Amino acid sequence: MRVTTLLHRLLLLTVLPLLSACQQQTPEQSSSQPAAQSVLQTERERMEARAQQVTIIRDDYGVPHIYAKTDADAVFGLMYAQSEDDFNRVERNYIWATGRLAEVAGEQALYSDLRARLFMTVAEAKAAYASAPDWLQELCDAFADGVNYYLLTHPEVQPQLLTRFEPWMPMFFSEGSIGGDIEQIPLAGIEAFYGGKPEVAVAMQDPDQEPRGSNGFAISGELTESGNAMLLINPHTSFYFRGEVHVISEQGLNAYGAVTWGQFFVYQGFNEHTGWMHTSTYVDFIDEFVEDIQDIDVRLMYRYGSDLLPVSVAEVTLKYKTDTGMSERTFPTYHTHHGPITHTVDGQWTASKINWDPINALKQSFTRTKTKNYAEFREMMEIRTNSSNNTVFADSSGNIAYFHGNFVPRRDPRFDYSQPVDGGNPATDWNGLHNVDETITLLNPANGWLQNANSTPFNAALEYSPKKEDYPVYMAPDPENFRGVHAVRVLRNANNLTLDKLIELAYDPALPGFEELIPALTFAYAENGQSQPELAPAIDILRNWNYQVSTDSVAMTLAHFFGVNIHQVGANPDKLSGMDLMNYFSLDTPPEELLQIFDQTIQQLNTDFGTWNTPWGEVNRFQRLTGDIIQPFDDNQPSLPVGMASGRWGALASFGAQATESTKKLYGTSGNSFVAVVEFGDRVKAKTLLAGGQSGDPASPHFDDQARRYVDREFKDVAYYQEDVEKQASKIYQPGNL
Repeated sequence: MRVTTLLHRLLLLTVLPLLSACQQQTPEQSSSQPAAQSVLQTERERMEARAQQVTIIRDDYGVPHIYAKTDADAVFGLMYAQSEDDFNRVERNYIWATGRLAEVAGEQALYSDLRARLFMTVAEAKAAYASAPDWLQELCDAFADGVNYYLLTHPEVQPQLLTRFEPWMPMFFSEGSIGGDIEQIPLAGIEAFYGGKPEVAVAMQDPDQEPRGSNGFAISGELTESGNAMLLINPHTSFYFRGEVHVISEQGLNAYGAVTWGQFFVYQGFNEHTGWMHTSTYVDFIDEFVEDIQDIDVRLMYRYGSDLLPVSVAEVTLKYKTDTGMSERTFPTYHTHHGPITHTVDGQWTASKINWDPINALKQSFTRTKTKNYAEFREMMEIRTNSSNNTVFADSSGNIAYFHGNFVPRRDPRFDYSQPVDGGNPATDWNGLHNVDETITLLNPANGWLQNANSTPFNAALEYSPKKEDYPVYMAPDPENFRGVHAVRVLRNANNLTLDKLIELAYDPALPGFEELIPALTFAYAENGQSQPELAPAIDILRNWNYQVSTDSVAMTLAHFFGVNIHQVGANPDKLSGMDLMNYFSLDTPPEELLQIFDQTIQQLNTDFGTWNTPWGEVNRFQRLTGDIIQPFDDNQPSLPVGMASGRWGALASFGAQATESTKKLYGTSGNSFVAVVEFGDRVKAKTLLAGGQSGDPASPHFDDQARRYVDREFKDVAYYQEDVEKQASKIYQPGNL
């Protein structure tokens, strides 16, 4: 194979000292060309030799099953396969994580980049990689090799920015959840502080925002037909946020599940003996420390007890794209021992402290995938870096377990850490981390099941749930939500479950979020609606509704748009959210306000769809037209009706859909994405479903080959054991050799 122009670009950074000033070479300088070509050839030969150690089997839905002798070679194959499926998202995740998004998205992304660099510089990432244990370095090397070999063998692919991936890059992106911890640091505060703008209050979360999170159920064998434990893996993420993979090595790796694009470990999934499901947590693990900054002899100091300590001052230069080319801007950066200064509180500099331990985070993320039983899984959890997640667990020995959070700082209970605390008082400092046995956990509750839906842990297993009074407030400020209420209902009487019956529970159509709001509306009409007879037919439909979603339900259309509208324009004097806000709308909103908002809803539906009498499936649609990260939608292009609803109404099977500026219909963008049900026993069994398909390439047969299955809830059987994988094989190859 010839050495391409892309290959020269790809490897340029490794040979830059040899190629400098090449445009005006002297005879002495030109003698370096053979050395450069030798480096290029050696790099290529090394990658080709590694590729020979890997076999990729694509099954009939394009899911890659990667086989290798070592874990590192398996990671190489995994990253190559991910790049085949959606290099666009692999690259974008690292552009964002390493703080270079403005180089492709423009100046508006500068403060996202600055946030990334406030918590880790490139130099710090390189140092972290250098200090990692050998086995982790090998995995990071394999990560870089896998993506770079894909680029080397696909010269037609034009990266937006990253023409070479480096082994230190995963240090920026060590956790696989939705954006990780760092996205909880508001950009508005960073822009106000470092952009020289007036101080702004951090806006509270929009109560109408589509909830992101996940559902996890673990079922003991006493409630299943087979006597084996089962697990529901149901993350609610942005669509196409993760791919489905199976990665196997002769060193004990055999993990199946969802991988966040660009990461080298299965994030939500299972192996033959253990399964793990993450739900986003509300454990308080991020704190703000208000610093008393003093300028002494032109040096910034901050008070800490009776001492004055120097503020660490540095600077970072960030590039950003403009209409005329690339520009750059240099920012100062400030750190105390609490962390970077990220904003101000009442004019005082404030540092944000989060979990930032990428070496241990990567160790925990990869080690998790190879655990063989509860004891090993429990030991892995003691690494304590899985900060933004709760974990639902099941294993082949019949154990089910729940871990509420994992990274929980030990704090002085005298202080309210839900608010900024005085950084000058040493007593407010974190005092290490709580051990796992000090945090909120469950193991084999007597009721035979447990659940979490980003909800309170104190209802995880009915009367066998942990007790609120046994734990500090900061361990579980999580409110209950309608999905949690719904989960308890469907599990309360579960018995004799199979995988198919577990799927039925996971897709139960009830919407408990409307069980108070709609009766409040119909009662308001009965008492005060005499002057609005035109609303009577729609009110009658709602009065007779069973609060279940289906494609043919007109009541679902009415309820959804009414629910959205009341969130947007209804009075909310106490700034409530979630269940509390829905209860307020149901109990305390004046009848005339309910009727006014419903009348506006009817007018909206008549305008947008020709009639309010429109079945839900005509409004609520699944459409995938392109491989763009931000999906376009078009009412004139083919789409599929979806009989699911928003998780904000308590739908377990969440389908977060919205209209765009150019559409009237609602198109799904988040919710059920990768879904799996798993049964553990002598042999693991599983069924999965992926929104759309495995590939991000519209030309691929696997771009939308699961779309119809997705809307019909037709799960596919997982090929886990090699003989089954080979039976379902559609393509067998080694990286670089199709």
